[in-house]
Amino acid sequence: MASTLFSPISLRSLDIAHRGWVSPMCQYSCHPETGEGVPNDWHLMHLGSFAAGGAALIMSEAAAVNPAGRISPLDAGLYSDEQAAGWERIVHFVHRHGAVDCRIGAQLAHAGRKASTYWPFADRTGSVKEADGGWPTVGPTNEAYDGYAAPSAMSEEDIQGVVADFAAAAARAVSVGFDTVEIHGAHGYLLHQFQSPLINTRTDRWGGSEEGRNRLMLAVVEAVREVIPDSMPLLLRISASDWADGGVDSDASTRLARAAAARGVDLVDVSSGGAVAHQKINAVPGYQAGFAEQVKRDAGVPTAAVGLLTSPTQVEDIVANGRADAVFMARAALRDPHWWLRAAYELGVSLPWVPQYQRAVPRHGF
Repeated sequence: MASTLFSPISLRSLDIAHRGWVSPMCQYSCHPETGEGVPNDWHLMHLGSFAAGGAALIMSEAAAVNPAGRISPLDAGLYSDEQAAGWERIVHFVHRHGAVDCRIGAQLAHAGRKASTYWPFADRTGSVKEADGGWPTVGPTNEAYDGYAAPSAMSEEDIQGVVADFAAAAARAVSVGFDTVEIHGAHGYLLHQFQSPLINTRTDRWGGSEEGRNRLMLAVVEAVREVIPDSMPLLLRISASDWADGGVDSDASTRLARAAAARGVDLVDVSSGGAVAHQKINAVPGYQAGFAEQVKRDAGVPTAAVGLLTSPTQVEDIVANGRADAVFMARAALRDPHWWLRAAYELGVSLPWVPQYQRAVPRHGF
């Protein structure tokens, strides 16, 4: 049986074996004893298992571009040599041990006013107190996300510094061997905070009109594109809708995607939500695929769909019908790190297995 999901795709000079990819998933597991923001054995196991399980592209969890940009004290970064060395070990492992010729990308992020929070499995919620390892946060204005500490409104110097930090982190990603870079402009983190009219009420050139609110996102795109090789694809994750009245909608996000593609973005990873606590999301299976379809059609840029994508037939349908060029999966991959081997079997596709697991290749049912 022919499968679009398991057909190859190329972005710039990067050939990717198929279109089933691993979404960025924060692990909140960079422990202080192994270095601030340094990925460790947990991350090696976590990401390496997807490579052995047949994934074609794995996106790292959000790696902060500076210390203040971490979501929590246990989040990963890519702003130090020690962090880069930790990621290099993982990159080499994924390249060496993939069932297919597995690629890995670095997602670069800054949490803005949603930084310095407790991790999901902590015994408390909200902002981390400075005495417990927290830090002052920044944002477009000094308005807080519900239940979090108020940030400081960013100055012109602060904004230019963040742009430079994204570029520096991208250069580190290239130096350790990542195959691609994704800019995190979604889920209510800093770049999305500047984009959303529900948050960004600035009146200078970084706010006001849609053009002003998009300015930081596009400045980061330009800065990152300038420091990565021309042969390397650049991805951008966006929240296509704020799911709240007066917020970002799919038409505005399509215009943003078109502008980003003109500046060198090769694929838009289309998610949604996260800007404000009063959002109302109708989270049903595949609920964001329509956004990816609109961006692909109207902005003329390749897209990836994400969000409650779980079954092989569901994701095959999305890519086979041209609604998106690829799919990112998260929870389905956590439940089954060998999801791609199972999906290929169910779709009648022959996908390679790593030598260590070949005794388990199904002969009479998975």
